[in-house]
Formats: sequence, C-alpha cells, structure tokens
Amino acid sequence: MLVHIRKIIQAAEKGNYAVGAYNVNNLEGLLAVLNAAEEMRSPAIIQTTEGALKYAGLEELASLIKAAAKEVSVPIALHLDHGHDYKIIKQCIDEGYSSVMIDASSSPYKENVKLTKKVVAYAKKKRVWVQAELGTLEGAEDWINVKEGEGYFTDPEQARLFVKETKINTFAPSVGNYHGVTKIVQKKKLVLDLKRLKEIDKIVPVPLVLHGASGFPSAQIKGAVKAGVRVINIDSDLRVSFALAERKFLSTHKDEYDPRKILTPGILAMQATAAEKMKMFGSKGKA
Repeated sequence: MLVHIRKIIQAAEKGNYAVGAYNVNNLEGLLAVLNAAEEMRSPAIIQTTEGALKYAGLEELASLIKAAAKEVSVPIALHLDHGHDYKIIKQCIDEGYSSVMIDASSSPYKENVKLTKKVVAYAKKKRVWVQAELGTLEGAEDWINVKEGEGYFTDPEQARLFVKETKINTFAPSVGNYHGVTKIVQKKKLVLDLKRLKEIDKIVPVPLVLHGASGFPSAQIKGAVKAGVRVINIDSDLRVSFALAERKFLSTHKDEYDPRKILTPGILAMQATAAEKMKMFGSKGKA
C-alpha cells in the first residue's frame, strides 16, 4: 500500500530500526524490492534519482511505482533521491511523491540553506517532506562526482543550525559513507564515524538518513542504526546483484532471447539483496 513517508519513518523512530530506501530505474528493480518487502513483511521506501527519471520518464516511472505499490500489503513510500533541479523537484511533488531531497551540499553553506528553504516552502504547501544534506560524500552517483579527498564530514553543530534554519524533515550527514562503493571497495577501507553520527543524532531534532551505504560491513550498518539512523539508502548493491546474475545467466544461455527469461535471474538476485538489507536494518516484520 502506498503511504506517506512520514508514517514509515515515525514508526521506525518509535521502534528504533531503519527502513531501506531502494533506488529503482525500471519495472525489474521495482518488482525485486516490492517482492522482498512482502516476503520480509517490511516497509520500504522506493526512490528515484533524476537520472532514473530521465531514463524512464517521470510520469511513467512514478505511475508504475504508485500502481505496483497499491498491489502489495506492506507500507511503501515514494521519494526523490538527490534532487538538484528545482523544476524536477516541483514536478515530483506535484506527481505525488511524499518526500523529496534537495541536494545542494556541494554549494557554500548559505547557498545550501537558501535552496533548501525554497524547496521546503513549496513542499510544505503539499504536505510533502523534504530531505537535505550537509557535508559531501566522496564517490559517484548520477550527476554527483566527488573525487577522493574532496569530500568532507558533517560538523554536528553546523548540522543543528542547518536543520533549524531550513526546517527540513530528514537530514543526511556525511560520516564516512561513500557513493558508488563498488568502484573503490578493493582499495578503500569502509569505516563510518559512528561517534560523529551519535553526536549529530543527539542535537539534530529530525530523523537521520544514511546515504552511500552499499558495501559497508553489517556491523557498521547496525551501529549506524543504533546511533540513530532511520533511513538507509541502497543503490549500488542492487545494481551489482543484477549485473552478476545476468552475466552468469547469459554465459550459459547464449541462445535465449526472451527478455522475461533473461531478466528473471536479475530480479531474483536484487530481491535477495533487498531482503538481506531488510533483515540487517531491523525492518523485517515491521510492516
């Protein structure tokens, strides 16, 4: 069932667990996450990036998600991930997204505040939640490309002021998380600054969102949930699961040409990955 993201996050706050926010680009990714949510009896946030909307069409992809969400019995919310184009953010709000992210984290602090407040002002009229980010995550995802050494961690006190000034509903900090981790997982040790995260949670009055969480050890993710994170974004892990399954299938079924048969292994692989995340985050059985 499609619900406002507020219901999902408030329940997670009360129950001290996190809910996965899973990036989808097409029907196959959507089916994988929804099937996992049903299987695990877990709430889930389905999110799209501007890149996904460019690929599949905003109205087309949003309509697909909303229609499919009505067919499942667990709570599903629709969210825009890493929005930076104000026009697209407005379109998502008007299209029925219950939450949008304005990511101006690469801009100077004052500009970030200004752009975020602009989105909040419009979203509030539609009762839509807004997420924003302070601090910069290294790595690449869609239009984001921050080279190693160019990212910076979120300052807790500045985070408190940012949330107070902008009146956002959820906050995404930079604490060692990393976008597109598959490109660097072999050469970079993945470590979250859980001490910093706990400090931010103590003084920031809104739920925290962990971006760039693919590839991190289970113990670190569980530590982040314990430290106060209530939403965890997953993208790269789903993509990798899909790609590995498809490569394996096509290597042994070279004559297969039915898209349904070709894509099924990828769907099942992404479903298994999403189900594992739901167990890890503590959202299993919380639907």
